[in-house]
Amino acid sequence: MTSRGTEYDVVIAGAGPAGLALACELGLAGVRVLVLERLAEPDPTLKAGAINVPTAEAFYRRGMLPAMQEEQRRGFERMKDFIRSKMPEGASDLPPKMPKVAGHFAGIMVGGEQIRFDDPGFRDAGPASGVMLLAQQAVESMLGERAEELGVEIRRGVELTGFDEGDDTVTVHFGQESATAGWLVGCDGGRSLVRKNAGFDFPGTDPSITGRQALVDMTGDEGLRPGWNHTGHGIYVNGPLPGRILTVEMDGPPADRDAPITAGELQGSLRRTSGVDVTITAVHSATRYTDNARQATEYRRGRVLLAGDAAHVHSPFGGQGLNLGVGDAMNLGWKLAATVHGWAPDGLLDTYTTERHPIGAWVLEWTRAQVALMRTDERTRMLRGVVGDLLSTSDGSTYLAKKLSGVLHRYDMGEQGHDWIGLGTPDLAFADGTRLGEHCARGAFVLLDLADSAELRELAAGWGERVELVTAKAPEHPELSGLLMRPDGHVAWAREGGALDGLAEALQRWAGEPA
Repeated sequence: MTSRGTEYDVVIAGAGPAGLALACELGLAGVRVLVLERLAEPDPTLKAGAINVPTAEAFYRRGMLPAMQEEQRRGFERMKDFIRSKMPEGASDLPPKMPKVAGHFAGIMVGGEQIRFDDPGFRDAGPASGVMLLAQQAVESMLGERAEELGVEIRRGVELTGFDEGDDTVTVHFGQESATAGWLVGCDGGRSLVRKNAGFDFPGTDPSITGRQALVDMTGDEGLRPGWNHTGHGIYVNGPLPGRILTVEMDGPPADRDAPITAGELQGSLRRTSGVDVTITAVHSATRYTDNARQATEYRRGRVLLAGDAAHVHSPFGGQGLNLGVGDAMNLGWKLAATVHGWAPDGLLDTYTTERHPIGAWVLEWTRAQVALMRTDERTRMLRGVVGDLLSTSDGSTYLAKKLSGVLHRYDMGEQGHDWIGLGTPDLAFADGTRLGEHCARGAFVLLDLADSAELRELAAGWGERVELVTAKAPEHPELSGLLMRPDGHVAWAREGGALDGLAEALQRWAGEPA
């Protein structure tokens, strides 16, 4: 438990998606939080452009569905502008039916028409399933506003310079100031000062590519094909937003990743990879990246924890980084809050590493495999053809869609009493017209009484406000009698029939002893 004599319960270094999502979860739980961000303003650099199902579900459960839908609408309008710019002269408007796209693997696009969405792996995510096109800047803006509404203190233009860890506190230093907290969480990116100073091991593989992504003005681009294009000299991407380009060259990492990115550098890379004599006349946003892939061996050392890119770095292919960081935050938030408030069961905070580390390791494997399939030699070109054929099948596209969407992420909770335990919870529709996601705004455990069980309700009462009890009927799942969902949206207990076997144990394991 954190001493309330400290200035803050938790200090978070970094106000990217992971840091802000964690701040929101802690603020919602009544934890005193300070967020330190070295940048004076949110970073406008073009980054991730989409979110996966668990991220959309997490935001939906916290009441942010309308904001997500509005941001997606704006994104679709920008995409339509790009498509119109590529239409033949004289064409009147967009085709009546836009092609469905599930995503890509190593730049091999996978259409949505072949995907079997009735596959058991696709749980019902409710309205969250309709949100995908959400840029990282929009995510940060939404989370920043929510954090402020929750009373979280965010200091921008203030860089963490060091910290001293004691037995019960961490003293953090920034500028000419210091503050004492119970916990420090490093969400300060791939070059994390928190990770380095705390002594976390960070093994992995060295970079072998140079990638560039930018929003530009250009001329002579009529010969650029839209979408992802694999050539004999690398990969280039044109769109899906006006002026958005991306290149990948397989000739090693950049000599100086921190050097300013010029129009000449971007133009040269785009010409080499595409073979088109494009002229870039203005650069509005640009970044370099590599396939440096590393992961901390543990996510906690004493009173210091890591989340987001501070815990794991990899190439951006597939847009997994933003989602991985938000997933870290949702898993850690309620566990750290429980620890601060003193009701956490023994070992709860350590399950953050045991549950999230395998997900991070999978993302590193996934991105490394894509880089291998992007190589430009003849053998790899043949292999891309084979993989492309597989992904064009119904089985292949369904497999990829499940992987990309994040619906297969499962936490190992030991012996399984129900097939859903460890998975994300479906957004069950209730007979009263509400859905499960509408009952999650408090960030508490949600216990569903689906069989009108007085015994279940009496048992739940022992945990007081830690558990949100919902008595309802789920017509689409009449077999279910009850379900316990953790604050991060994962199923901790479920039963069919009237028996409550294992419920008390699940509550004690995750929600501590009765209040």
